[in-house]
Amino acid sequence: MTDRDYMKLALEEAVKGEGYVSPNPMVGAVIVKDGRIIAKGYHHRYGDLHAERDALKNCTENPEGATMYVTLEPCCHQGKQPPCTQAVIESGIRRVVTGSGDPNPLVGGKGIAILKNSGIEVTENVLEEECLKLNEIFFHFIRTGQPFVTMKYAMTMDGKIAAYTGKSKWITGELSRENVQSTRHKYSGIMVGVGTVLADDPMLNCRMEGGKDPTRIICDTNLRTPLNAKIVQTAKEIPTILAVSCDDHEKIEQFENCGCRVLNLPKKNGHVDLQTLMKKLGEIKIDSILLEGGAELNWSALESKIVSKVQTYISPKLLGGSGKSPIGGMGAESPDSAFGLTEPEIYYFGEDIMIESRVRY
Repeated sequence: MTDRDYMKLALEEAVKGEGYVSPNPMVGAVIVKDGRIIAKGYHHRYGDLHAERDALKNCTENPEGATMYVTLEPCCHQGKQPPCTQAVIESGIRRVVTGSGDPNPLVGGKGIAILKNSGIEVTENVLEEECLKLNEIFFHFIRTGQPFVTMKYAMTMDGKIAAYTGKSKWITGELSRENVQSTRHKYSGIMVGVGTVLADDPMLNCRMEGGKDPTRIICDTNLRTPLNAKIVQTAKEIPTILAVSCDDHEKIEQFENCGCRVLNLPKKNGHVDLQTLMKKLGEIKIDSILLEGGAELNWSALESKIVSKVQTYISPKLLGGSGKSPIGGMGAESPDSAFGLTEPEIYYFGEDIMIESRVRY
């Protein structure tokens, strides 16, 4: 097996921590000695052992002289766990192969330098593209201090997210909806507007077996969310944030007594300032948001330039009529001034397709 083969195995380990390690990165490690895999490990949960220490703990024999494959540059600072570089050096590992560097300024090449200065051979950037993609959320968050936002919507082949009656269940099939639940598990926050709450009274939880519920974020400028809404009534079980611009402190206190966290923010264009909201959410370590908003919130999010990625589920149906489209607002003046999407990837879920693209501002 080659370095690339072993790094693929390390990536398979890393993804096992998806949804549980944020705001830390997903990291996997494989230790190989004399052509034999003697250990695998990964970062299981935020605060637990990092992948390197987990793999060393799992060794079936002495790792002295072995090679460690790790998807991210080993850390060299004291956080919730001690530096991994120290553990690697003390183990007697002879060679370290990394997938990508760590943009965290506390690491940023220092981990590699420490290993090299200790006499360990280091090979860098094996399957770098795959390793970078694995942790696109972490890299965005560590560089900007703000959440990585993915806008998600489902529509028919003629671009409708609901019929003229307002009915939208179900646009897509079961496999698509299952994938949405796994995405909710992966992201640390889910965001909608108050219109969605008033229309659907959703739970906005993760319905995947063993899944983790994201923090629910409701953009509700004038605090119109009903106190008996499901998200309010379950706010003591699932973290819930109301982003408002409201001076009614007695009303705010009622929601806080139900377990909601209320962020009182300035307005922009008559609505909660989404850029300020992103900064506040970043401060409380929400590193990623799945935006499942309606047409107006989707437009506001694009206008505010907070969206990094778009996931468009397309169902082989035609609704016709005056049904809603996924993006509202004023709209672009011409095709030349439209929001550009780039790097499209296509996934299939039964009869549905999902196109995932990056937003180009």
